[in-house]
Amino acid sequence: MDCTSSSCGGSDHRQIEENKPLLAEMSAPEGGKMGAVSCRRSLQQFNGMRYKLLQEGDIQVCVIRHPRTFLSKILTSKFLRRWEPHHLSLADNSLTSATPTGYMENCISYSAIEDVQLLSWENAPKYCLQLTIPGGTVLLQAANSYLRDQWFHSLQWKKKIYKYKKVLSNPNRWEVVLKEIRTLVDMALTSPLQDDSIHQAPLEIVSKLLSENIHLTTLEHESIIVAISPLLENNHPPPDLCEFFCKHCRERPRSMVVIEVFTPVVQRILKHNMDFGKCPRLRLFTQEYILALNELNAGMEVVNKFIHSMHGPTANCPHPRVLPNLVAVCLAAIYSCYEEFINSRDNSPSLKEIRNGCQQQCDRKPNIPMRLLHTNPDLVSQEVTSTESRHKSVIVTSNEILVEVERNNTVNQKLKANSGNDSEPNLIDCLLISPTCSTISIELSPQAERVLGCYVEILKMLSDYDDWRPALASLLQPIPFPKEALAHETFTKELKYVIQRFAEDPRQEVHSCLLSVRAGKDGWFQLYSPGGVACDDDGELFASMVHILMGSCYKTKKFLLSLAENKLGPCMLLALRGNQTMVEILCLMLEYNIIENNDTQLQIISTLESTDVGKRMYEQLCDRQRELKELQRKGGPTRLTLPSKSTDADLARLLSSGSFGNLENLSLAFTNVTSACAEQLIKLPSLKQLNLWSTQFGDAGLRVLSEHLTTLQVLNLCETPVTDAGLLALSSMKSLCSLNMNSTKLSADTYEDLKAKLPNLKEVDVRYTEAW
Repeated sequence: MDCTSSSCGGSDHRQIEENKPLLAEMSAPEGGKMGAVSCRRSLQQFNGMRYKLLQEGDIQVCVIRHPRTFLSKILTSKFLRRWEPHHLSLADNSLTSATPTGYMENCISYSAIEDVQLLSWENAPKYCLQLTIPGGTVLLQAANSYLRDQWFHSLQWKKKIYKYKKVLSNPNRWEVVLKEIRTLVDMALTSPLQDDSIHQAPLEIVSKLLSENIHLTTLEHESIIVAISPLLENNHPPPDLCEFFCKHCRERPRSMVVIEVFTPVVQRILKHNMDFGKCPRLRLFTQEYILALNELNAGMEVVNKFIHSMHGPTANCPHPRVLPNLVAVCLAAIYSCYEEFINSRDNSPSLKEIRNGCQQQCDRKPNIPMRLLHTNPDLVSQEVTSTESRHKSVIVTSNEILVEVERNNTVNQKLKANSGNDSEPNLIDCLLISPTCSTISIELSPQAERVLGCYVEILKMLSDYDDWRPALASLLQPIPFPKEALAHETFTKELKYVIQRFAEDPRQEVHSCLLSVRAGKDGWFQLYSPGGVACDDDGELFASMVHILMGSCYKTKKFLLSLAENKLGPCMLLALRGNQTMVEILCLMLEYNIIENNDTQLQIISTLESTDVGKRMYEQLCDRQRELKELQRKGGPTRLTLPSKSTDADLARLLSSGSFGNLENLSLAFTNVTSACAEQLIKLPSLKQLNLWSTQFGDAGLRVLSEHLTTLQVLNLCETPVTDAGLLALSSMKSLCSLNMNSTKLSADTYEDLKAKLPNLKEVDVRYTEAW
C-alpha cells in the first residue's frame, strides 16, 4: 500500500516480528532491557539527506491536459507551454494557491493526485515534479534540486497522511487497521522529512482512532500500543493518547506492555518535559505508570529500580529536569488523595475567617461535608476549666474522611476579639490544635492510602540521593502540600524520614531549607518541633534540626531569640533529659544575654545543674565569662598584628594571655585563620579596624561578626572566600565606613544592596569582582 515503506523492507521486517514473541520476558524494569520491542522496529530510520516539511512556498506551475485531438496536441506542445508563478500552500486536504487564477484557479485535492514523481524523460525541464491527475499532468518547477526534492517529499507526505486519515476513520477489520498503523509508523520512521509533525501526525491519527472506538479488546489495545511504540521513543504522546495509556495502566497494571513500551516513554517525559502545566495529561500518565509499577509483585522494589534508572549509575544525575518532574508528579498524586476535602472548602471557613472568628451557622451552606476549625496558637497554652467553657462537637463523615472537631467557645470569643487583623493566618497556625479542647483524625480510602504510601515512599527515595537533596529541599521548602495532608498523622509520620535527611545533611543549602521560605511563615522546623502538629517523638528530630542549624544559620543570635520566645519549654525539657545540643543552646542563651527575666535565668541554671553534662558545660561557661571579663578589662595594646601563617589556635592562645580591652586595630592579614576565629574576635569590645586580607575567613564568620561587632568601622576582606551569602550580613554593621571586597565573589546586586543599607560607607574597593 505504501511504496516508500515497502521499498525499505517494511513488510519483511513485520513478517520477522510476527514470528517473534510479542514481548520479551522480564521481571523488573532494568535500564538496558526496557523498551526492547520498540527498539527493534526503530532501527529502520532514514539515514540520508534530511528536508524540512514544506507548508507553503513559491514555485512555477504548468498544467498539461491529455491530448484528445490534433488541435489539443498542438496546444499542449512544449513550444506553446507557459509557466505561471504561484505561491502554493500544502493544506491538510489539498494543494492551493494564494492567487487562484490560471492553472491554479481550482485547488488540487490530494485524493485526485494519482502519482507524484520526479521528471526523468529526455529534454525535460530542470528541477521539475510531475503530478498525475485525472485528465492531465501538473508540472512544478523549483529553483534548484534541493528545493525540488523538498517539494517532492512534502507532497508525498501530505498525500499519504490524507489517505491514512480517511482509511483509519472508518475501520472495519481490526487486523487490517493494525497493518495500516504499522505501515503508517514505518512511513514516518523512514521519511527523509525532519519535522515534529512527521511523528506527531501518525500519533494524532491513532489517538483519534482510539477515542472514537472505545470498545476494543485488551489484545487489540496492546497490539496498537506496540505498533506505535517506535514513534514514542522520541516524541511525547498527545493528550488523548495519554488518556488511553492511563486507562491501560489502571486496567492492566501487570501487562508487560507497561514495562516494555511505557517505560522509555515515561523516561523521555521525565528527562525532557519542561512544564507539566502545559501538558497535565503527561503528568497524569506518569503518575498512573508509577502506580502500575507498584502493583507488580516486587512493588516498591520495582519503583526503586525505576527511580535509580532515572538518576543513573554515577554520583550526579546527568538530567537536570528529572528531579523537578518527579517531584511535580509526587505532589500532584498526594494532592489527589485529599482532593475531595480540598474541594469541600467552599463550605469551610476561609483562613481569614479562622483568624477573625467563624461564620455564624445561619450564614453557612447546608450539608457541610468537612470543616476544619482550629484555635489561635497564641491561646493554645491557656488553660480553660470545665466550669468556664462549653464544648461543641461536630462529627462529619464523607466516603474518605472522618473529621471530629471539638471547639472551645471561650477561645472562640478571644479569636473574635482579634478580628481587626486582616492578615492571613500562618498555614501551620491553622493546623495547631489544643489537645485540651480539640481532636482531629483523617481516614483515607484504601486506594488513597496506597497512592499516598507509594508517592511518599518516592520522596524518601529522592532524599537518599546526595546530588538531588539540595534541589529537593528547595522544592519542598515552601511546604507545597495541602493543609489536610499536614493534619494527617500518617502522612507527616512517613514524611518525617525526608525531613530527617535534610537535618542530617551538612550542606547549608539543604538544612537551611528547614526554615521558612520568608519571614512570617512557618517551615518544616516549626511543623516538626514539639508542639507542632507533625511532632510524634520526644524532640529528637527537633534537637537534630537545632544542632545543624546552629552551625550555619544566617543569624545565630536571631535564631536563639526565636527559640527563646517560642521553644524555650521544649529546649529545657530536652536539656533536663540530658540532650547535649539543648544544653549547649541554654548555655548560649545565657552567654549572649538572650534571657532577660531573672527567674527564667535561674530556672535555666537549675536545669543545667540537674545533669552531669549540663553541670560540666555550665562550669565551662562560667570559666569563659571570667576569662572574658579579664580579656575585656581596660588596658593592653591598641594595635596588634599576628605573624603570617598563624592559626585560629594561635589567636586564641594570644588573646588568653592578658587584657585587650583597648585593642582597636587587629591585623590577621596573610595568616591561616578561618571563620572559627570569629568566636574570639567578638570578645574584643573596642575593636574598630579588622584586616583579614588573604585569609580563609568565610561567610559563617561574617555572620557572627555582623551580630556582635556592630561598632566596627574598617573591614578588609580582600582575597577571602566570602560570597554574597555572607556579605549580605554586613548590612547590619551601620558603623562601617571602609570596606575592601577586592577579589571576592561579590555580585553587582549585593554591592548595590550594601550601599543602600550602609549610610556611613565612604571607601569601597570592589576591584576584580562582578561589581567592578
